[in-house]
Amino acid sequence: MKAKYDLIKMAGWIAVAIGGLAASWATDKQSKEEIDHNITTDDMWNGDGLRTVLWVAGCNHHCKGCQNPVTWNPHDGLIFDVEAEQELYSKVNKSYISGVTFSGGDPLYPENRDTIFHLAKCIKKYMPGKTVWLYTGYLWEEIRDLPGMKWIDILVDGEFVDELSDVTYHWAGSTNQRVIDVQKSLRTRKVILKGE
Repeated sequence: MKAKYDLIKMAGWIAVAIGGLAASWATDKQSKEEIDHNITTDDMWNGDGLRTVLWVAGCNHHCKGCQNPVTWNPHDGLIFDVEAEQELYSKVNKSYISGVTFSGGDPLYPENRDTIFHLAKCIKKYMPGKTVWLYTGYLWEEIRDLPGMKWIDILVDGEFVDELSDVTYHWAGSTNQRVIDVQKSLRTRKVILKGE
């Protein structure tokens, strides 16, 4: 079955020619939806090192005190198309960027998953030195068996809880959230936190 990429509205295999990467892509003929996205770079708050962050729309958690409630509606915002995808890859591929972080909204909002995992796969395949971080309101136990988790290095899980907010808690907004080493956790079938 042909994969449907709800953020990008593209189908088929995608690779990009940036900095020596092999390239080919196919886009489908569907009209593109207005899907919120924003790409920021040189970010040092959403993972280790300097990072490129893709902020996506769509979230069903609606956490009290959320820093980005404007991203809850999956149909608000800008079109994320082939050009935006190329922009993302180009920014991630810079030598001083440690990797990509997917945030939002919720990158694992059901309609976002195929696209996010597609992007993560392309980054891991064509830029293997880059790390992939993902912030989600879902718990690890709810999403660990998703096939695309194999492309994620670090997962910050759990809903933001305003009463547990702590600005000194590294890489997360509230102390109930965990910063999980996904690959170690998948291998051991238990939660391994980053640095353990």
